[in-house]
Amino acid sequence: MAKHASQRQSNSDSPIPDKLYFRIGEVAKLCGIEAYVLRFWESEFPQLRINKSGTGQRLYRKRDVEMVLRIKRLLYSEGYTIAGARHVFASEVKEPRRKAQAELPLSQDGEKARGREKAVEANLKKLRSELKEILGILSAPPAKTTRPAQRESKPARRNGPSLFDR
Repeated sequence: MAKHASQRQSNSDSPIPDKLYFRIGEVAKLCGIEAYVLRFWESEFPQLRINKSGTGQRLYRKRDVEMVLRIKRLLYSEGYTIAGARHVFASEVKEPRRKAQAELPLSQDGEKARGREKAVEANLKKLRSELKEILGILSAPPAKTTRPAQRESKPARRNGPSLFDR
């Protein structure tokens, strides 16, 4: 049995042949694990996107074989659980996004950015107060003005209400 385990170990250290597709049996030999384990990992790790041929055979690409070797290392050598290994992959996907966010110019020049934010905020406050003032002018009832003495007669009315009789 020890001989069998060492044979598996030596298989996983061998380089991956330069082929377009590998069948499940070839991947099992390359990685030193059983085919049923590969099928189980396919259901547990969405990163393994295995193609199937027209006859239903699983076809692994080179990146899939590399992923299988990485999963094997995480589970068998580093002692992760399946959930823990999934978490490792999920955190790797999130990490590049965090780095990209840190490279935004606003965060590199924090003091200038805060100064610009304060200037924009002050301009917005000034604009709001001016708009409120304009709104107040427009919504105020018209002021009654005194006109010079008019004739006592009533002004002639047109047919129907005017625009200002509301």
